[in-house]
Amino acid sequence: MDSNLIITLASFVLFTTAVAFFTWYNLRKTNLTSSAGYFLGGRSLSGIVIAGSMLLTNISTEHLIGMNGNSYVNGFIIIAWEVTSAIALVIAAIYFIPKYLKMGLTTIPQFLENRFDGLTRTLVAVFLIVSFVVTLLPIVLYTGAISIESLFGISDIFGVSKTEGLWITVVIIGVLGSIYAIFGGLKAVAYSDTINGFGLLIGGLLIPFLALYAIGDSNVWDGLVKVYEYAPEKFNVIGAKDSVLPFEVLFTGLIINQLYFWGMNQTIIQRALGAKNLKEAQKGLLITGVFKILIPLVIILPGVICYYYFQDTFYDKQDMVYPELVKKVLPVWLVGFFAAVIMGAVLSTFNSVLNSAATLFSVGIFKRHIDKNVSDKKLVRIGKLTSTILAVTAIFAAPMVANASDGLYQLLQQLNGIFFIPIASILLAGFFMKKVSAIAAKTALIFGLAFYIFMSFIYTDHGIHFVHLWGIEFVLNVIIMYAVSHYSPRINMYEVTDVKAVDLTQWKYTKPVSIMLCVVTLLIYILLGNNS
Repeated sequence: MDSNLIITLASFVLFTTAVAFFTWYNLRKTNLTSSAGYFLGGRSLSGIVIAGSMLLTNISTEHLIGMNGNSYVNGFIIIAWEVTSAIALVIAAIYFIPKYLKMGLTTIPQFLENRFDGLTRTLVAVFLIVSFVVTLLPIVLYTGAISIESLFGISDIFGVSKTEGLWITVVIIGVLGSIYAIFGGLKAVAYSDTINGFGLLIGGLLIPFLALYAIGDSNVWDGLVKVYEYAPEKFNVIGAKDSVLPFEVLFTGLIINQLYFWGMNQTIIQRALGAKNLKEAQKGLLITGVFKILIPLVIILPGVICYYYFQDTFYDKQDMVYPELVKKVLPVWLVGFFAAVIMGAVLSTFNSVLNSAATLFSVGIFKRHIDKNVSDKKLVRIGKLTSTILAVTAIFAAPMVANASDGLYQLLQQLNGIFFIPIASILLAGFFMKKVSAIAAKTALIFGLAFYIFMSFIYTDHGIHFVHLWGIEFVLNVIIMYAVSHYSPRINMYEVTDVKAVDLTQWKYTKPVSIMLCVVTLLIYILLGNNS
């Protein structure tokens, strides 16, 4: 075996084993036979663990591969996906999470049952589970497989074609991710995410640092200046009307999407639902906001550096460009560590989604509709079986997402809109529109789903950007909910009450950190808005 490959494999195994040991050590006293222990980590998560897990659940290879590929072609205009997340996290920390913890929620659809009715909750739970299998899980697995195949040459090791090598890698990643989610529950997911999160930040920052160090002849700042002077237009954050992400979308569908993703998305917010108390939940959300401001250095800047190195060589296969940069700048002894970080990022998102899907099905569907008197132990077994079935389905679906025309990240966002915006519409109505009835919510849910599928995949000649479609759909959903509620008024007059699940004392730095995040987001657009 080649000595470089031995070094790479050794550093890979070392880091991966360290993560597994760290997770086991922190999990050894947790009761995983109770539903609270398995699905919510026993409501014991700290702010740092929540932030690390939220970041890693969000940032995976669809970002490292997909967003760097996208920025290689389109530049910094796609930064909107990241930095506007900070504002959504501020709103989640100040408004949503206090209410969730006050209600003692295990899943977000629980609120929909309390506010509307059981059928609304079940429909949303089914929508979410389908969205995980159809969109997120396959793309995460496939982008992870691209990275591992590129760094390790799995196809060469096994003497098979590139396609077969990707299949083998998808299966390996799927099996490993399933083990964490199935046998360890939320706490195993969260603790493995935390250490993988630090690994991702270190490894991810190393790539642009080493690249700029080389470009600037041992001076990182000089390297950045060279990259900027080579293509200043790539650093512009204001997207034109015909670009991949027009600036105007920040004020239409993007803010709805961000509010949903960071404040109402089960996969993300489940970490905060497992917090020890409100203080730790708010701390976790706002630290995540700080990370989201910094993360473009890992998932956007390297793509622009790729343009400096490769020009338009990879424009027709943009999702291959980031692995090429990694191989170009990373010393051999660090390749294995970085591959382990990549694997950790994939496993993090994969196992987090599996855990959330298991929670939604077990608590939201099985216990409510199939066996209302199910024991905790059986409920946990059902959760594990659900995770297994979804993992196998995702593994078979993964190769179907190859060759996305605008890149895998753009494909992921487009597919997410099928489910995210209808669910966001009725959740926001549940909180802010007191007159909206249960039948109105279900009508908007079905209409929104049909409208977006029709406008995105059937009638495609309208020329409207898909994020604008999100905004249009949201407005139409609100109109429909008010119209239906006029003829079928609200019956359930549910109000949020404190079930005393956790201490609801606020984190004392919530307001100053929130203000800082909003100001920094504005400064990014002011300072980088005129590069063209």
